[in-house]
Amino acid sequence: MVRTLGLTQLTMIGIGAIIGAGIFSLAAAVARDVAGPAVLISFLVAGAASLCAAFAYAEFAGMVPKAGSSYTYCAAVLGEVVGWIVGWDLLLEYTAIVAVVAIGMSGYLGFLLEAVGIHLPVWALGAPGTGPGHRIDLLAVVICLGVAWLLTRGTRTSARVETVLTIIKIAIVLLVIVVGFTKVDTGNLTPFAPFGLGGAFTGAATVFFAVFGYDALSTAAEESVEARRKLPKAMMLSLAISMGLYVLACIVLTGMQHYTELNPSSGISSAFASVGLGGLANVIAVGAVIGIVTVTFSFMMGASRLWYALSRDGLMPAWFGALHPKRKVPHRATWVIGVVSAVLAGVLPINAVAELTNIGVLLAFVIVSAAVLILRYRKPHLKRGFRCPGMPFVPVLGMVFSVWLMSFLTWETWIRLGCWLLAGLLFYAFYGYRRTRRVMPGGSVDLDALDEMTDTDEPEQRPEHAQVP
Repeated sequence: MVRTLGLTQLTMIGIGAIIGAGIFSLAAAVARDVAGPAVLISFLVAGAASLCAAFAYAEFAGMVPKAGSSYTYCAAVLGEVVGWIVGWDLLLEYTAIVAVVAIGMSGYLGFLLEAVGIHLPVWALGAPGTGPGHRIDLLAVVICLGVAWLLTRGTRTSARVETVLTIIKIAIVLLVIVVGFTKVDTGNLTPFAPFGLGGAFTGAATVFFAVFGYDALSTAAEESVEARRKLPKAMMLSLAISMGLYVLACIVLTGMQHYTELNPSSGISSAFASVGLGGLANVIAVGAVIGIVTVTFSFMMGASRLWYALSRDGLMPAWFGALHPKRKVPHRATWVIGVVSAVLAGVLPINAVAELTNIGVLLAFVIVSAAVLILRYRKPHLKRGFRCPGMPFVPVLGMVFSVWLMSFLTWETWIRLGCWLLAGLLFYAFYGYRRTRRVMPGGSVDLDALDEMTDTDEPEQRPEHAQVP
């Protein structure tokens, strides 16, 4: 891969992954159904849990500048089997996130089309069960395939598009906050927690996927300039900026319109329309479409780079991880993820996909937090571009937070995760175990060789048999 991403682009990719469906769609759905105005608490709790894990990710990113993110970290510290479980888990979760945000964006895109007099047929308006006559969410399908096409154009080109779109998105979110505060009616904020604190905590488990985009960001390590120094900075910056915007946007959303009247598919635009700002509502809908494209971009990029790392190590067929001869991106994996996410987005409701996403990522957070704690004491001498503060309390708190949030998810979600992990173990037993290349300890990175890397470009001399053809 080619190192082209600097601190600004990395931070924009992180913000692009975090800010999106969480503000524009999921906040309204959670406020209406489970939390009320206390959706603000939901985001704060999810953000606190995410911060603990972010410190662990930042330490690993500053130490292991490799493309596999959680898979690479866990394989290096806890062994190949644990790394595979995490990688297999996140392969589904990243793909599901792409589907979730595409569903969220289709609601705003439909809002815009109706505003200009274009009406899609009823069968194309949503997944089965989301409304009378609905058969497929056609717009969500198109979004997934379109982003896959963009990503196959090359890292430099797609990152530039991502940066521009993220700047536009931030500007529109700031517009929402500034104008929205002038229309806030404090009466809409009471009762603040109509479903109790339990509802707010359940909401935290649901919105969690909206506050961990730095995980996908870390998969771009091998395309980053000075990755060991700049990746941790980009993670912290993107999370801090995003959480500030989330908090303010939640206050505006539930203050402008009573939570019982919020539209779960186009929450902010509908709220602005309800107070007589229909023209601005259309502008916000445009921003929502742009903003959610950036989330789709970031997580589809993360999924394809994760698949590349798994294929490079022999745990998945090498055919999927092959790089495009000219653009140097894993084009085959990108298209497969684009098609699978399009299917999920087309036929499943948003809440089911969001919960499936969250439980998998929370499981990865538990394991990564444990791994950074173990490695700090096992190999304290290793060069680290960032050190997780508050050892050992912060990683332990991250694990406790994550397990606690997992407990609020439905039993159906646990069963789906269990079935997926069982399928992954069977795949490993019959394919990965026999074919994985004995490249380095953990199958992905030699921790003892890390101190030999420079602080600038991390030149990595891989054995020839480690390369994906």
